[in-house]
Amino acid sequence: MAGKVRDIMTGSPVTVSPQDDIITVAKKMRDEDIGAVLVTDGGDLRGLVTDRDLVVRGLVQGGDLTKVDVGGVCSEATASVSPDDSLESAAKLMREHAVRRLPVVEDGRPVGIVSLGDLAIEKDEQSAVADISAAKPNV
Repeated sequence: MAGKVRDIMTGSPVTVSPQDDIITVAKKMRDEDIGAVLVTDGGDLRGLVTDRDLVVRGLVQGGDLTKVDVGGVCSEATASVSPDDSLESAAKLMREHAVRRLPVVEDGRPVGIVSLGDLAIEKDEQSAVADISAAKPNV
């Protein structure tokens, strides 16, 4: 059984620039079949944007969506973990900050993402969250 974040995280995270427009980011998420990307500026983590953020904070603005920068709709990275942090530490941070995903940062640079689903699969594989997270995506 895994004990460290590095054992279950998704490595090589997809990143975007704060200046990227939300249409470009949405297409990248579609093409990569992912629901969240890290927002970086010069390699430094600035935030995280989810498919929900794109809709709730971006799409509703209307107008020319190619002029809506992802930096204005992303969530600030209020918490992150190290690859060597324990899974318990990651779960505690998710609970404290009420988030479903945590950026994984090493030497100041993002190296992965760990999700609530990743933790559920590892810690309680019989749970409904683990079942849903392990299921093949609908296409």
